[in-house]
Amino acid sequence: MKLLHIDSSILGEQSVSRMLSGAIVQRLKDHNPAIDIVHRDLVAVPVPHLTGDHLSASPAVMDDIAFGETLLGEFLNADVVVIGVALYNLTISSQLRTWIDRIVIAGKTFRYTENGLEGLARNKRVILAVARGGHYRQGTSLAASEHAESYLRSIFAFIGVTRLDVIVAEGLAVSDAHRENGMQTAFEALSALEPCCDF
Repeated sequence: MKLLHIDSSILGEQSVSRMLSGAIVQRLKDHNPAIDIVHRDLVAVPVPHLTGDHLSASPAVMDDIAFGETLLGEFLNADVVVIGVALYNLTISSQLRTWIDRIVIAGKTFRYTENGLEGLARNKRVILAVARGGHYRQGTSLAASEHAESYLRSIFAFIGVTRLDVIVAEGLAVSDAHRENGMQTAFEALSALEPCCDF
């Protein structure tokens, strides 16, 4: 079994999303010690933004196009993808967005047919480890402003992923008590996460 571990927070060791994503990966590894793990840190090794040169396959960006193919290959080869997601300005980080631009590719992970959209990345499990400073769950005043988890749910559904788990730690910047409660809630959900990766 192959697992792709993505981290996107700029906070390094202080990052809650990195802490959660690492704990999820460890839980899956404890269940299956033979699991093959690839870790991609999008801050340590940034993914460049797409440009018009990419679309025209200009010789000036051939190395970058090859890098994009490596990223796509890592995603396509993974049975499980664990993503550390920090909420920045109501959405995902630009680092994570540039990675998504390299995996959402017509003919590779989705296609349009006479019957409509067809996602081609069906046989994957995606687990999101989300960290938010405020309270954005449904029913809160900020729920309509949450565009990270909601976007990722949409984009992975777009490419055919039907098995998506979300672990959330929120209220992290409200107060020490809210942070403690948010972390406890996240780790309780993490401990209940099914380690089995059969489809």
